[in-house]
Amino acid sequence: EAKASGPYIICTMSKEYAEKKGYHDALMLDYRGYVAEGTGANIFFIKGNNIHTPIPDCFLNGITRQTVIELVRDKGLNLTERHILPDEINGYEEAFLTGTAAEITPIKSIDAITYNTGNNTATYKLMNDFTNLVKSSL
Repeated sequence: EAKASGPYIICTMSKEYAEKKGYHDALMLDYRGYVAEGTGANIFFIKGNNIHTPIPDCFLNGITRQTVIELVRDKGLNLTERHILPDEINGYEEAFLTGTAAEITPIKSIDAITYNTGNNTATYKLMNDFTNLVKSSL
């Protein structure tokens, strides 16, 4: 797989715009209006034992994303890759980004929608599992 460099300007401009508005990042949509990713990381949403992530048909299926999907499946959690509409994101309890630099980064909020980010969250547990996996492969 390869990622075209042209779209990076769109992400750069979107992130810059979001930061001017007081946000840390921008949520990117694909050409159909589905949630795609952050400006430099893949996105996941959690409700109960169910984890949802967009289908990587319009963005890079990142290595960290793939590793997290393996971790999730190894833990026996339900993972669904599907198209996610923007108006669905308020129905989730947790959200996080994955990427080479981000590793697993919890999302506190998207606009006025807040997500759980405490030490008892599935995201926190995945962060620990990911860290242990990385340390064990050194």
